[in-house]
Amino acid sequence: MCECGYPREQHLEEATKSSVFLGKEWDPKRHIQEMPTDAFGDISFAGLGPKYVRVSADTPPCIIYQLMTQHWGLDVPNLLISVTGGAKNFNMMPRLKNVFRRGLVKVAQTTGAWIITGGSHAGVMKQVGEAVRDFSMSSSCKEGEIVTIGIATWGTVYNREFNQICDAFGGFPAEYVLDEESQGNLSCLDSNHSHFILVDDGTHGRYGVEISLRTRLEKFISEQTKVKGGVAIKIPIVCVVLEGGPGTLDTIYNAITNGTPCVIVEGSGRVADVIAQVANRPVPEITISLIQKKLSILFRDTYELFTEGKIVEWTKKVRSSEFTLLYVPLAAASRNRVHFGHENWDHQLKLAVAWNRVDIARSEIFTDDHEWKPADLHPVMAAALIANKPDFVKLFLEQGVRLKEFVTWDTLIYLYENMAPSSLFHGKLQKVLVEEKERSAFSKVPGIQLHHVSQVLRELLDNGALLASQDGSSLFWLICPLLSQSQDCIAGALACSKILKELSKEEDDTDSMEEMLTLAEEYEHRAIGVFTECYRKDEERAQKLLIRVSEAWGKTTCLQLALEAKNMNFVSHGGIQAFLTKVWWGKLCVDNGLWRVILCMVFFPLIYTSFVTFRLQPMSCLTRTRAFFTAPVVIFHLNILSYFSFLWLFAYILMIDFQATPSWREYVIYFWLFSLVCEETRQVLGGDFWNKLDVCAILIFIAGLICRWIPSTLYPGRIILSLAFIIFCLRLMHIFTVSKTLGPKIIIVKRMMKDVFFFLFLLAVWVVSFGVAKQAILIHNEERVDWIFRGVVYHSYLTIFGQIPSYIDGTEPRCSPNGTDPYKPKCPESNKDKRPVFPEWLTVILLCLYLLFTNILLLNLLIAMFNYTFQQVQEHTDQIWKFQRHDLIEEYHGRPAAPPPFILFNHLQLFVKRVLLRQPAKRHKQLMPLGCEWHGVGPGSEGPGGSPPVLSSSVSSAEEKLEKNEEAALLSWETYLKENYLQHQQCREKQNMEQKIRDVAQRYRPLSPRVPLGKTCGCQCSLMSRREL
Repeated sequence: MCECGYPREQHLEEATKSSVFLGKEWDPKRHIQEMPTDAFGDISFAGLGPKYVRVSADTPPCIIYQLMTQHWGLDVPNLLISVTGGAKNFNMMPRLKNVFRRGLVKVAQTTGAWIITGGSHAGVMKQVGEAVRDFSMSSSCKEGEIVTIGIATWGTVYNREFNQICDAFGGFPAEYVLDEESQGNLSCLDSNHSHFILVDDGTHGRYGVEISLRTRLEKFISEQTKVKGGVAIKIPIVCVVLEGGPGTLDTIYNAITNGTPCVIVEGSGRVADVIAQVANRPVPEITISLIQKKLSILFRDTYELFTEGKIVEWTKKVRSSEFTLLYVPLAAASRNRVHFGHENWDHQLKLAVAWNRVDIARSEIFTDDHEWKPADLHPVMAAALIANKPDFVKLFLEQGVRLKEFVTWDTLIYLYENMAPSSLFHGKLQKVLVEEKERSAFSKVPGIQLHHVSQVLRELLDNGALLASQDGSSLFWLICPLLSQSQDCIAGALACSKILKELSKEEDDTDSMEEMLTLAEEYEHRAIGVFTECYRKDEERAQKLLIRVSEAWGKTTCLQLALEAKNMNFVSHGGIQAFLTKVWWGKLCVDNGLWRVILCMVFFPLIYTSFVTFRLQPMSCLTRTRAFFTAPVVIFHLNILSYFSFLWLFAYILMIDFQATPSWREYVIYFWLFSLVCEETRQVLGGDFWNKLDVCAILIFIAGLICRWIPSTLYPGRIILSLAFIIFCLRLMHIFTVSKTLGPKIIIVKRMMKDVFFFLFLLAVWVVSFGVAKQAILIHNEERVDWIFRGVVYHSYLTIFGQIPSYIDGTEPRCSPNGTDPYKPKCPESNKDKRPVFPEWLTVILLCLYLLFTNILLLNLLIAMFNYTFQQVQEHTDQIWKFQRHDLIEEYHGRPAAPPPFILFNHLQLFVKRVLLRQPAKRHKQLMPLGCEWHGVGPGSEGPGGSPPVLSSSVSSAEEKLEKNEEAALLSWETYLKENYLQHQQCREKQNMEQKIRDVAQRYRPLSPRVPLGKTCGCQCSLMSRREL
């Protein structure tokens, strides 16, 4: 056996020649030759495949670090946790084991740390591996993998040869068998580690070879600087000690000497318990006799191996370590102890943001010991926004960060330039830049500017809100996460809901899509909460917020944003429905009964009496007449009366008065239809379902009219006009949507029509299959296409409803033997005795099976689908009806007062203005209750505890912009009530029972029997909760 530990046959040929090395003392530097490694790639542990590499003991740390970050693809860590201790299996109390595992995994997972161990399947390395394994099995894929790096000695790894871990080609999964029973003095690798670095110095069976390389690698990593979100931090390192022997004390001493903090886990045994039990004592009390006593208790089996000189050495190291433990400030977070003052606090905050530990930032950093200026928090605020850490954003806002000071032109561009490449918004932004490059023929993609951001936002908002480049571009970074400080918060929340819903449509990942939709609902819920608070205080001013034109959102309104985002919960709010009701009644009082309105339509002189009341008093006769007939509710009922008259006259002509020469009644129908065509042209064609139905009916009517004027196609024209009449009748359903009783039922019918459409696909399979089989068995070579269609489809379909063909068993008295009679079906095939050739029992069986599957299975399936749709829609029918009610009210709010055909006079007036006089078209009229007045005083009358001011103005349309001071007062009032809403929300959360339970558990956790975790030295680990480790 050679001094290197390998037998003679495993050496190179020249090394076995006695003449070369005879009489010479073995020297690793001279007698070990370094060769290219053939061991790298992946290790296969029964399905698991961690990466590994075999390196020389003197490999520079920079090369290994480059391998880990570039070739292995590991992210640069925010923290380095070096776990050391006992290399042999030891027992830990179950509670201590659970505390250690949960704490270690939580710190590693929340901070993005690397865990470095010895990599073997024994001792503390096994404890770490099992902790990581338990986390991986209980966590989701989105929580990420914990990087656990095992640095072990190649010469002590069992089963490393014979192509089990050494692969001749490298890069391929190398099979490795974990066999603890046969390992002897060697050790197996732990399968729960994610990466392995196997250090080789040419020896076999010698432990500790990796210590030097591990120390140099950890030091090199801790000297690196990580830059993320514009914040640069030194990678901190902490040493965690479990159990351990004499070598562990040397590791602790070297770590403390180099400024590396150590966490000692008391209760784990041996060295850890020795240090932990004497750590709280004053330095003079730490004597040789005390250390000797502790060693005799904790090292029972191996205490005889400790010489007197060894005990003296231990005492010196413990006393020196104790001095460091006692006097290094616990709050220091930097590696170097020379960081003091503002730089030290700033470094702590950067670490907290990098580790995503907002709890520690609240308790340890934002204290009375240091006063933070808002400007000092701007860099970490940008880092928190880029890293998507809303808890820190909220914390910084609480600490005084003002958006007006933080948000600058350069800051916005910087934020958008550093967006996550995986985000949908970043992808859309890059698409805009590439398109601009193609249009402008640039040599490279242009830099991000705010007008590019505005273009993306216009797309997400479907051009419903055209954003100014400077104001609108701040939406994604400022409105979405920072609504707590923004004005016009209701509009901002609704816009965020709209954007998130649009982004979710393009998201491929289901979990991300659900998160976006959940967040969109949260923004809608916030908008509802603030509006409810405003509506309770002042109904009129809350409704004015709905129709206030927002310059920041491209001259749109909160109501329009909610409709575009399809926020049914918001639109169905009682305050918004009350506002829509006011719009529906126009200048009429809402408490007027509908029957009064109908009577006034029939006997219009009743308008001038007190039979109906108006909101504005007094009014002249002309004003009352105009106010009555311009109310949307009156326009609606006049159009209903007109439409029923049109249908009655149309039906009369089709059934009674349809002649070769049109009568005067038919010309009235043509004139009436022309007025309908003009009205459809005035509206936006192809908008909703009902407009499409109108266009379809009009086109069919025109086709029938053309055929009607051609003498040879008079009757087909009558048929086409009859079909148009059916579609015109279906249009009545839209009129009934205004009814609270019939409206929801019509919604359910529309949803069920979709079920019928998909059901027909299933039914067609059975109808065609049975029809073709029946026709082929019964009828021989039927050549008439119409009778083939009847036999295959028509008769098969009627069979479902009980009309069974009489010739199914071969008997058909009314048939044509040769199929020559065009009005009779062809007789079934028979023999000379006029008996059916086909087996009668087969057709009967096919018929029974067909009826079984169609009548029982498919029809019951359709009923079940209808029932499911009904139950599903019934729960939200009221909300859906209230949401769709707005479309009907908006339609008749902007519709001319005269019903068809008299509406042509309004169209003629519109034609003269637009075509002849060339007057520009006005913007679409927003909803506004006619005749409503907003009373109030100027700004400045609002106090913290007093009632908010009331705005003074009288507006007749939402298009009229508010004055600057008036709008500022309205937004201030909204902000004031928003703060009240947020305070109420916080109070509710505190009163929540689950929150109470969590508070009690948190309050009494320190009183429970806790496991002492020893002292913490150094500075980097000061931000970690000691209970977690």
